[in-house]
Amino acid sequence: MAGHEAAHWKIEDLDFSRIARPEVRRDENLFCLVACASFIESGSDLYTQNLVDFFRGDDEVTAWLTDQWEAEELQHGRALRAYVSHVWPEFDWEGAYRGFLEEYATYCKVELLAPTRGLELTARCVIETGTASYYRALARSTAEPVLQELASRIAADEVSHYKHFYRFFRRYRQEEGLGRFRVLGTIGRRTLELKSEDADCAIRHVVRARSPERAADTAYIQQLSTRMNSTVRTHLSPGATLKMLMRPLELPAGVQAVVQYPIRQFMEHVFLR
Repeated sequence: MAGHEAAHWKIEDLDFSRIARPEVRRDENLFCLVACASFIESGSDLYTQNLVDFFRGDDEVTAWLTDQWEAEELQHGRALRAYVSHVWPEFDWEGAYRGFLEEYATYCKVELLAPTRGLELTARCVIETGTASYYRALARSTAEPVLQELASRIAADEVSHYKHFYRFFRRYRQEEGLGRFRVLGTIGRRTLELKSEDADCAIRHVVRARSPERAADTAYIQQLSTRMNSTVRTHLSPGATLKMLMRPLELPAGVQAVVQYPIRQFMEHVFLR
């Protein structure tokens, strides 16, 4: 574990002076994508505590959550915030984030977790699939080199987090005797929730600080959301996303070939709608 932490990237590894500022400064869609992500990542400590409480007694899981996962997620938030500050210094990040956090805290409750630890770990695999896909798409959507590097580093971290959650899942699947139908049910539900109230909440608070006169303009906010989703959709890698989503099902090769098409159709309905 210590070796992994020693090798992990630091914000200082990013040279913000290399940002091609004129290219991105006028890109309002990119601003929203980065600012919203910075809010959600910066609120990671709220749901880390819920997970630590949920897995209390499992020292391997709780130690990893507090020592590695939370630290890396919060670093993502700091790095994204630093990028926003370099490109859009006039944006009141701190004030907007305070408003976001107040609302976001109401969504982070232990009772919203899955009914068993194994199923919650299934849900975590889905969430990490979604975040890895988001940052891969963000990296592909821009030619700005510093944001490309930052988004790629975060995407790699999210894939690493997925692998940890998947390893813990396999242990609990055995302990709880989880069948594929229950796992599939959780995958389906959490996939439908990927475009969730978290992102909606972030967009509202970004707009409130950036364009206060449009804070109550739901049509404008929906327009922004649609444009952001379109950027992610256009640069998504469906094959890699599908593989990550299906992995907890641990299907035999023959069965996987049969169910892959309908699951892909479902996934594309969610991600591409």
